[in-house]
Amino acid sequence: MGNGPKILAFAGSTRTESFNKKLVRIAVKGARDAGADVTLIDLREYSLPLFDGDLEEHEGLPQNARKLKQLFLAHDGLLISAPEYNGGVTGVLKNTIDWVSRSEGDEAELACFIGKVAALTSASPGMFGGYRSLLQVRAILTHIHVLVLSEQVSLARAHEAFNADGSLKDSKRQAAVEKVGASLVQTLRKLKA
Repeated sequence: MGNGPKILAFAGSTRTESFNKKLVRIAVKGARDAGADVTLIDLREYSLPLFDGDLEEHEGLPQNARKLKQLFLAHDGLLISAPEYNGGVTGVLKNTIDWVSRSEGDEAELACFIGKVAALTSASPGMFGGYRSLLQVRAILTHIHVLVLSEQVSLARAHEAFNADGSLKDSKRQAAVEKVGASLVQTLRKLKA
């Protein structure tokens, strides 16, 4: 990794052809072009049981939760593309946040989130572009002390929006998504200065 801000990027979906996985890659490009060191992960590779306090008490954190926590701790910012399922945040995204939020040993409460900055995008086949999910994810992250940038993109009619190479057909929307990634980098640099 170089000297740029370190950003962890992912989509709140496990589907292989997820529109949000495609969208987060575009935002990642914007962040990398702005000089960030970006780690792009797929939550499918970090499968977790549903959060269960009894499971945590008897067995501790699942191994994948520990791996995710280390990734969150090692990065300054979060770049998240949040799908909308049935008008709300996806179970996989909320479950990831719930497990990563748990502290172990002498670790500070919410250590993986306090002091982080996040930028959000969303893509949906519907006309709202996942906007309702963005509102919920913003509220969740703000509650756990993450600074969430006001700049965001919600991409409607996502099933018609992408070229075969994963770029957006609309060059203005492509630039807007890349700008979300770049804005996260600029904000992190200002906060570190």
